[in-house]
Amino acid sequence: MKVAVVCPYALDQPGGVQSQTRELVLRLLTAGDDAWLVGPGTDPGDVPMRSVGGSVRVPANKSVAPISLAPGAAARVRTALAGADVIHVHEPLIPVVAWAAVRARPAVHTFHADPSALVRRIYRVFGPALARLMAGATATAVSEVAASAIRPFMDCSEIIPNGVDVASYRSSEMARTPGRVAFLGRNEPRKGLDVLESAWPSISMAVPGATLHVLGASGSDRDGIRYLGRVDESTKRSELAAASVFCAPNRGGESFGITLVEGMAAGCAVVASDLESFRAVAGDAALFVRPGEPAALADGVISLLRNEPRAKGLAGAGMQRARRYDWDAIVPRYRRLYQQVVAELHPPGGR
Repeated sequence: MKVAVVCPYALDQPGGVQSQTRELVLRLLTAGDDAWLVGPGTDPGDVPMRSVGGSVRVPANKSVAPISLAPGAAARVRTALAGADVIHVHEPLIPVVAWAAVRARPAVHTFHADPSALVRRIYRVFGPALARLMAGATATAVSEVAASAIRPFMDCSEIIPNGVDVASYRSSEMARTPGRVAFLGRNEPRKGLDVLESAWPSISMAVPGATLHVLGASGSDRDGIRYLGRVDESTKRSELAAASVFCAPNRGGESFGITLVEGMAAGCAVVASDLESFRAVAGDAALFVRPGEPAALADGVISLLRNEPRAKGLAGAGMQRARRYDWDAIVPRYRRLYQQVVAELHPPGGR
């Protein structure tokens, strides 16, 4: 089957949707499909891509989105979709690239975001128009949080979570560093790094020798905190394998929690903000604390660094929980949907 996977965010920039679409294309190729990425940005080099031009950075949902706003991008998207048996559009309401693909059929639309309250109100007001725009497409969402946002205008056919190569995160317990805490994410208010930094003096005082490794954000090393900046996949995996505790202090606006899955897959004990999406991902395999409160976060991290049996129990539960998000479980679900939407549009023998 020929599958065009559309990503509205620049594929040469870091981001959750970008990494998910790249990996999906790789997995589809391994399964024997002819798949390629369609999106803005330069060719990432690891997967087939049909670029539709450059991108600009636009503030959105307490983050910054690298998207295309070029008028000519829509025509380039239509050209890039040529020859596909099915179009898989991720975040179909993001301009301009996804907009240009929403009318293509047969199609699967995947929604990733937890939109703001304002955007959710807009969805409710313009629900009938959005329903007409996307009529005939099959919708999926990565979580119930993401699905709840689109129900005013579109039925969610299936919740298909984000995927992780779980086996690639497995490592020996001998590699773990006592007292090591890891954070993974960009330095944006939504990710809560500032909350963890504020909590750190209390943590380091209560647990002498504790260290914090910050992956994905830059800064000046200080007081047991080491900033590694943007890291490659190999470094990310080795750093998570060395950590005793993985900390996700996000303030909100999260529809899934892929970093939690990565931390669990690596065998870390997870401390996370008590967000609906995070609870859905980790269940009872994480310790949840009130979002945005450094004191609560410090108490949670300290409790696990001081209680090794409890930390190991959470880590073991997390490794088991992570298996449900393995790509080997995710890709067959998408492939079945592709086959279904193609069959519905082109039934055997015609209509």
